[in-house]
Amino acid sequence: MKRWIAICLTASLGLTMALPAAAQWKWRDRNGVQYSDLPPPPGVTEADVLQRPPGATLRNTPAVPAAAPSASAPTTAAPKAVEPELEAKKRKAEEEETAKKKAAATAEEARIAADKADTCTRAQTQLRTLESGARMSQINEKGERVFMEDPERAQETKRTKEIVAANCK
Repeated sequence: MKRWIAICLTASLGLTMALPAAAQWKWRDRNGVQYSDLPPPPGVTEADVLQRPPGATLRNTPAVPAAAPSASAPTTAAPKAVEPELEAKKRKAEEEETAKKKAAATAEEARIAADKADTCTRAQTQLRTLESGARMSQINEKGERVFMEDPERAQETKRTKEIVAANCK
């Protein structure tokens, strides 16, 4: 007997807890059919509300006169009904996207600057070595050591000076 009472109480509690889930609004707007547990935004007309919870009413919407506007009254478009929370979320997402792009651009600029500084340091070291007059050698395609002659050294010095001029400022 106690077991049946416990089952009935549990079932009653479950049904009571499910009532808020049944309190759903359904309406049609420019984006299609919308579902929510909150009433539709103020711009939705009574005719566009497809389903509402029992005993619920729409939020107060400004009454729009059915008469045609007079010639002296200026015609203005009705403001778009936008929920402030949704607008704030969109704005925050846009700001985050902008911040990410800015951070990526800054990181890329820092990487380029570091590469340029490294190239400058290496070129300056190479130039000092070339101008020192010490014998320098290179390895050719056959894997043999070949010493640089004066014309090759002059050509390499000229090329290294161009690299220093381009990367060291």
